[in-house]
Amino acid sequence: MEKSLAFITLSGFLLRWCVSLHPYSGAGIPPMFGDYEAQRHWQEITTNLPLKSWYVNSTDNDLLYWGLDYPPLTAYHSYLCGIVAEKINPDFVSLHTSRGYESYHHKLFMRATVFVIDILVYVPAVILFMKYVSRCSAVSGKYKHIYGLALLLYPGIYLIDYGHFQYNNASLGLFIGAVSFLMGGKDCLGSAFFVMALNYKQMELYHALPFFFYLLGVCKSQNSLKDSLFKLTAIGLTVLLTFVIIWSPFLMDKDVVLQVVRRIFPLNRGVFEDKVASIWFSLSVLFRIKNYIPNGNMALGCLLCTTVSMLPSSLHLFMSPSKLHFRYALVNSSLIFFLFSFHVHEKTILLATIPACLLMVEEFFVVMWFLIVSIISMLPLLLKDGLGLPTVALTVLTYLMFSSIESIKDTKARWNTQQILFVLSMMGLSALSIATLTLHPPPKLPDLFTVLIALYSCGHFVVFCLYFHYRQFTTSSVGYTKMKAQ
Repeated sequence: MEKSLAFITLSGFLLRWCVSLHPYSGAGIPPMFGDYEAQRHWQEITTNLPLKSWYVNSTDNDLLYWGLDYPPLTAYHSYLCGIVAEKINPDFVSLHTSRGYESYHHKLFMRATVFVIDILVYVPAVILFMKYVSRCSAVSGKYKHIYGLALLLYPGIYLIDYGHFQYNNASLGLFIGAVSFLMGGKDCLGSAFFVMALNYKQMELYHALPFFFYLLGVCKSQNSLKDSLFKLTAIGLTVLLTFVIIWSPFLMDKDVVLQVVRRIFPLNRGVFEDKVASIWFSLSVLFRIKNYIPNGNMALGCLLCTTVSMLPSSLHLFMSPSKLHFRYALVNSSLIFFLFSFHVHEKTILLATIPACLLMVEEFFVVMWFLIVSIISMLPLLLKDGLGLPTVALTVLTYLMFSSIESIKDTKARWNTQQILFVLSMMGLSALSIATLTLHPPPKLPDLFTVLIALYSCGHFVVFCLYFHYRQFTTSSVGYTKMKAQ
């Protein structure tokens, strides 16, 4: 088992570094460049300005030029990276003059910073999950390496982190760590890690309700009222203390805190980012939502739709807080947020695919299907970054890799109907991908193929969401350890 994990990990590292040799978001495209420049600029700002100025508009910090809009842990991470960058080459982060800085050595440095997060956070979290899930799962422990295969070799995350350029591996690594500790019954540790994930990227709100209702259900399930109150108090204090520690440098000034919150939740942005596979974009193809509903009203509408859609899964988890139901609820929550929430990016689908990987053994065929669709849903974004070749190659590799695995003996017998649908689905994805890569759209419809991919992917995500809800409500947790106090 250890040899298998070592091989999977090394293979993952090799594929990541191969992707890193390709272009990144906004390479050589002034004046804003892209996400690569955003991350570099945050290092510039945090290194050269006092902490109270990081989120505040000024002559030295123009918020219209990639202003910092992620929570404090991202800012601290940017600061640490900036300190190292300054020691290597001050030009990397010199105030004002480093805007749009691009060089071979800087690219190597930036790619290396992502690699370090994988080594320090993401990979250890995956190993931890494999350790704990094998203790509570009804599936044989000999299959636990398949979780690692999915989490470490799923191309979506490293196409974005090592290609497009972000640090999703940091927040998602902390998230996996949080789930892992909950799998092991270490609820306070799991709560602390989830708070850290949330304070690295606010999009971890996609997973917040399952954590809340699961932990509430755990407290409810204690042997006595005294035990329930004690556990609830311990978890509550852990969450509060973790928040206070992370935010403490900002808490000295109320105005600074409010500015950070405004930057983290910018309601002045649109309901979706570009042509994304969400419900709201799909509807906007027929009805121009942005032209008729103000942003404020749309944000409230998104909140209402997301909350109402979340209730069935959340209440079921509260009433039946098993480890298996918890993992299903994480997928359901993230898919609902992706489909219905306000201001969604194409790459946000990673917040649903990583939880799905945590069900890779239990739902091997459907999760494989979901992962492939998720990669193609990001194809238009990745093509803009010059990542078309690695995207197609890695998608094919993913299919070949997973289709060759006989993880559960009766997989073929159970999924005859689904296999037919899968083939039809792949035919559609292949046709759209080939058309996008090889054909020129009509002059009057320049975004035709991008829109078709978004609509096709959205239809799949709706079906996957319904399927995982069905599985959460109908799958028995018999054979799986209930979440009790340890």
